[in-house]
Amino acid sequence: MVWKPPQGIFEPMTNLRLIVNLGAGVDSLVGRDDLPRNIPITRITDPQMSRMMAGYVLFAVLRHARDIPFFEQAQRSGEWTYRHPRSPEEITVAVLGLGQLGAKAAHELQRQGFRTLGWSRSLAQIDGVACFSGMDTLDSVIGQADIVVLMLPLTPQTKQLFDRERLKKMRPGAAFINVARGSLVSQAALTDLLKSGHIGAATLDVFEREPLPVGDALWSMPNVLITPHLASVAIPATSAKQIAANILRVAAGELPDNIIDPLRGIKPRQSPCMEPQLQHTEGATGMGGPSP
Repeated sequence: MVWKPPQGIFEPMTNLRLIVNLGAGVDSLVGRDDLPRNIPITRITDPQMSRMMAGYVLFAVLRHARDIPFFEQAQRSGEWTYRHPRSPEEITVAVLGLGQLGAKAAHELQRQGFRTLGWSRSLAQIDGVACFSGMDTLDSVIGQADIVVLMLPLTPQTKQLFDRERLKKMRPGAAFINVARGSLVSQAALTDLLKSGHIGAATLDVFEREPLPVGDALWSMPNVLITPHLASVAIPATSAKQIAANILRVAAGELPDNIIDPLRGIKPRQSPCMEPQLQHTEGATGMGGPSP
């Protein structure tokens, strides 16, 4: 059982039969050259983590939708300033990454009445959510959104996906929420665009360097809310049951549930010989799995 294991840790483990990543995000394992061959790697997928993440995303979206940062600034200035509320139907939210966590968040947002767009690596289907897929649609999706929610996994393909040029494709004044991984985004470009006002506000739970260094410009920006990577965490009681069940499967000669591809960080495509064992992971590619 590992979380951000150091390089070379697996080499002396000659009897290793299973690697369990203690969380949904597996970016610390993706693409490593010290992973033992033919040893399954699994991650934690917990409905409670999905609910926790959806709650954080809903809070962050509502905070921007109801212009709470504007009123917080007015309070600090001692000003009684009115801004007329918008209805959820007037606000478009784009959820990027529709794995287990992203799909749950998108579902909750559409239930609140927001016009919800979803984007993923392969086309998803979520009731009430307009879903898109493929890189050729990404810029169009983010360009329609008043609020962009980033929930993609960090893989070699998604690292720095949100560079300066892509961030500039956002609608002027739109809000940006990142609950995925900091390295998906050029933090320097994000900071500049927040300063210029092209990105109106941000809620950031993850960063390129964690903890966020003292003195980083993001700390003092009035249009940024910072939280210390806590949007969703593994719940010990339910995680332990899932880990124990996978240990029993491996001991019985079966493949465990929630296997990830060590090269891509997402669920591997099924092959005929794997299909029976992998059927439980279908559609469960949440954060560190959410599908790019």
